[in-house]
Amino acid sequence: MRHRISTGSFRSQAAVSSPVRLFSMTKVVVCTAALMLYERGHFLLDDPLAAYIPEYEGPSVVRKLPDGGIDYEPAGNPIRIKHLFTMTSGMPYHFGDSEPERKIRRVLDELRETHGNYDLQTEVRAMAKAQVPLAFEPGTRWLYGYSHDVLGALIEVISGKTLGRFLQEEIFDPLGMKDTGYRFKGDIAERMASVYQKSEDGKLVEVPGPIDILHHPEAKYEGGGVGLYSTARDYAVFTQMLACGGVYNGERIIGRKTIELMRRNHLNEQQMNDFANGHHAGYGYGLGVRTLVDPAAAGANSSIGEFGWSGAAGTWTSIDPAEGVSIVFMQQMYPSIYDEYVHHRVRNAAYACID
Repeated sequence: MRHRISTGSFRSQAAVSSPVRLFSMTKVVVCTAALMLYERGHFLLDDPLAAYIPEYEGPSVVRKLPDGGIDYEPAGNPIRIKHLFTMTSGMPYHFGDSEPERKIRRVLDELRETHGNYDLQTEVRAMAKAQVPLAFEPGTRWLYGYSHDVLGALIEVISGKTLGRFLQEEIFDPLGMKDTGYRFKGDIAERMASVYQKSEDGKLVEVPGPIDILHHPEAKYEGGGVGLYSTARDYAVFTQMLACGGVYNGERIIGRKTIELMRRNHLNEQQMNDFANGHHAGYGYGLGVRTLVDPAAAGANSSIGEFGWSGAAGTWTSIDPAEGVSIVFMQQMYPSIYDEYVHHRVRNAAYACID
């Protein structure tokens, strides 16, 4: 199969060579890396997480009391590795006001005070040691959150390497992705795309990169859910590899059948209800990616099984093995407020070009 990277029509090559902050599009790379270990026999999806990170033995779940209070009770099931991939572990992010979210914030605040510059393993194990409760019984609901960061820590445990080193050696170097990584190198810092926010009067205002401190050479943290930067050109090489069965320019990165498993919907009816919103209409969720299950509901002219994800600054990708094509859209407005409007139009226009 041909591997042709189309960068579209741009005023300058800077549009495809400027590094951008991927935010949650980091997740697609990390889940791909974890599946590379899966297909090499290092774990099964049903394996308990605690078999690899013992601190996660015997998690607790938040239970609401009749008087409106809360209590913790032992989970009836272990957190399994598949729960990390599918965001069904019950681990939220720290943005809201639920008891698990408040406790995660407390753990992060304590880590910053006591450790300052800490790594992913320190954070993931601190969450378990602090007995951060799960929002629900593992495997029963869908909740966007911390699962892929724990998956990143699992990669480190199994491989014996930092997450950044594993990605560099197993994905970035083989694919020639020279402008992708966690840490600034060479002239990356000077070439980074600017980040914008929309002011109250509707104007775009340039602002500092929200997580650029993590890109500095002395930083240690390498997140499984956020933290990579890349260029449109580099990321398109990665996505085109996935669109072409795991091979790019003769370099086998991951198996075609593993990609098929990755892009299969893994959610049940209840979890699909949790996942549903306007941006995800017609899509299910696979092993770390949205996946198209109903083109009519999505209003999409892409193929069933087209998959990908997006990032908080408006980055977005669509990967379609049925057509052997992928689309990468890079934007740097934080927080992004036009995802549903822009991404779906980009998808529809791009797929209209396929003969």
